Amino acid sequence: MTDTHAPRPGATSRVRLAIILGLAGLALAIAAWFWLGNASEAKECPVQAEAAALIDAAAKGELAALNGTGEGRGYATLAFKDASGKAMSIADFKGTALLVNFWASWCVPCREEMPALDALATKYNSDTFKVLPINLDIGQNGLGKAQAFLDENNFADLPLYADNTFAAFERLKQQAVAVGLPATLVLDKNGCELGVLQGPAHWDTPDGHAVVEALIGLGT
Repeated sequence: MTDTHAPRPGATSRVRLAIILGLAGLALAIAAWFWLGNASEAKECPVQAEAAALIDAAAKGELAALNGTGEGRGYATLAFKDASGKAMSIADFKGTALLVNFWASWCVPCREEMPALDALATKYNSDTFKVLPINLDIGQNGLGKAQAFLDENNFADLPLYADNTFAAFERLKQQAVAVGLPATLVLDKNGCELGVLQGPAHWDTPDGHAVVEALIGLGT
């Protein structure tokens, strides 16, 4: 006959308790990691609910899809290059409110939106506000494709800035800010996010002008 040993009284309960405590500890560790990660992200900028509400209130009609945010995300370190290949970041525009538009030459809605953005830039670009287009054509000839598109359309006030590594937009995707192109960030003079638009818009309209004027007004 095989000798069997019954579990000691209370042994099963202690094992269950250990498992429960272990799972609880793991859950707390995950929660702490998530909270600390979001807390560090939020420290990039102060929460600006009032400013975001003003942008949101101005976003009507043609710009109704634009959402005021102001949740503390900042983009001072967001990197890209100019037409000559010089490394730049949003921090290079400190002191200027920005409408940062992510586009690509292969993106049909992006191409259709560019004339309105150029007109908006012609009307409003100054020391206090700029339209900042960032091209995302990847590959060695990405800059060439983007420049050819800009030259072909004779855009007067849309200079070439680009990130052919796609890293800048990956950051937006990781933070669930945007998932596709075109996408536009409304940033204050410190590179802090006040609004996000996913998709194209008719920027050169009274509705588009109202959003830009609300943003400029926040810096005065």
